[in-house]
Amino acid sequence: MEELTARQEDVLGCLAERLRVGRPPSEREMAEHFGLSQNAIHQLVGYLIKKGYVVKAGGHRGLRLSGAYEAVLAGQGSVGKGAAGEAWRGSSVGRRVLPVVGRVAAGEPILAEEHIEDYVDVGEMFGGGDDSFLVRVVGESMVDEGIMDGDYVVVRPQPTIESGQIGVVLLDDSVTVKRVFIQSRRIALKPANERAGYRTKYVRPDDSDVRIIGRVVGCMRRVS
Repeated sequence: MEELTARQEDVLGCLAERLRVGRPPSEREMAEHFGLSQNAIHQLVGYLIKKGYVVKAGGHRGLRLSGAYEAVLAGQGSVGKGAAGEAWRGSSVGRRVLPVVGRVAAGEPILAEEHIEDYVDVGEMFGGGDDSFLVRVVGESMVDEGIMDGDYVVVRPQPTIESGQIGVVLLDDSVTVKRVFIQSRRIALKPANERAGYRTKYVRPDDSDVRIIGRVVGCMRRVS
């Protein structure tokens, strides 16, 4: 995820605060707030969408924080000016290395040595316990949430998840990253790529080949 300019951070901070109090702003209102033209705000919002911080949910008040950025904020526990950029820049002290978990067999420990493909230094960017780990995203099913092919999601292991959160689920011997909705007799694994037309997958919670392995609390992108 790219860093933001000071003006982009200001607009993101305004949007985040308005969403926090349940008053999503229109581009016209943000233009009035910052004393800019509506076209200038439209361009700034476009950069926030391109960089993965914001997504469109439809309508003139349909701007929302992306799932990837929401996960960063959940790990930080704070929202404020500069938070967007600082969340991704890291720090030169207090380095933190997390394992990258690859293919996992049902019934086996997630962090078994044979499942670990690599280790990545994430600095102080993400919260979570010592048992947090990374999963490399394969495919484009979550791009509308700012989670791209090749990204690493930071996972806080937990056997349950609140409905609507982005989680990592074990299906057979592979892991998938989706927004998880808990229903009465099934679990819905909803993708986020409207253009490609990915479909929601439904699984039974008592299926032995299905297991929630954690909640996504962050997303990072390696830059070569």
